[in-house]
Amino acid sequence: DPRVTKVGNFLRKTSLDEVPQFINILKGDMSLIGPRPLIKGELEQHNGNDLIYYKMRPGITGWWACNGRSEIDYDERLELEYYYVNNCSIILDIKCILRTVKAVIKKDGAK
Repeated sequence: DPRVTKVGNFLRKTSLDEVPQFINILKGDMSLIGPRPLIKGELEQHNGNDLIYYKMRPGITGWWACNGRSEIDYDERLELEYYYVNNCSIILDIKCILRTVKAVIKKDGAK
């Protein structure tokens, strides 16, 4: 995208663009870990499974984010998000945080 500046590109690649989301956590609108918020037009791709997606608050990171982020297709993202919602546990959260830290440091999946 030619509109992205060098600073914006750096923020995206280092995931620093996610830092303002912590305000949403403090407000109670988001959690640290959970499915990514849906954008307009994505509900149709859930094939009726979208209710499971709303069982928890959206998160800054999630099972999808620590397992490939933008390197995987949308259908696989949904499978990973559903897996997290159905198998949520403290152990899975710890794994997610550790994998997220590793992905951010290595810049895996960052575009």
